[in-house]
Amino acid sequence: MKTKLIPTQNSLPEPTRREMIELLNQQLADAIDLGLQAKQAHWNVKGPHFIGLHELFDKAAEKIEEFIDDIAERAVELGGVTLGTLQVVANSSRLPAYSLTISSGKEHVTELSNALATFGATIRAAIDTATEAVDADTADLLTEVSRGVDKLLWFVEVHLQARE
Repeated sequence: MKTKLIPTQNSLPEPTRREMIELLNQQLADAIDLGLQAKQAHWNVKGPHFIGLHELFDKAAEKIEEFIDDIAERAVELGGVTLGTLQVVANSSRLPAYSLTISSGKEHVTELSNALATFGATIRAAIDTATEAVDADTADLLTEVSRGVDKLLWFVEVHLQARE
């Protein structure tokens, strides 16, 4: 069943817009899940590096929120409907479930690093799809998200690389 597009004067062909809306909604589900995982780490981290990690995880969640908004708005710009409800995210996210039994900083750093890396891989695949569909604007947006996610991954996983 085809989703009804909202009328727009956007010049991309309708099949391309439909494909990109679906792609963006998938990335949106993953991004919302990623943002909630960062907040889970923020709220529950314990240990000697608490304050630094607590603040890092919160800043990561804030940055991910920016990505979420940009991805959602692009889907609407193309004449789509953004699918960002909890029910959709729970059924659509491709990220592994975040462990609810961890508390140490190292465990949260590992878990969130894994989620960021997984999301980064899906974004890079989505860039390729948008490029093949000849939607340079969506590819550009996703490239910006990819750079941001790689930077967040660096900020988080560097805590696993220290020699103590």
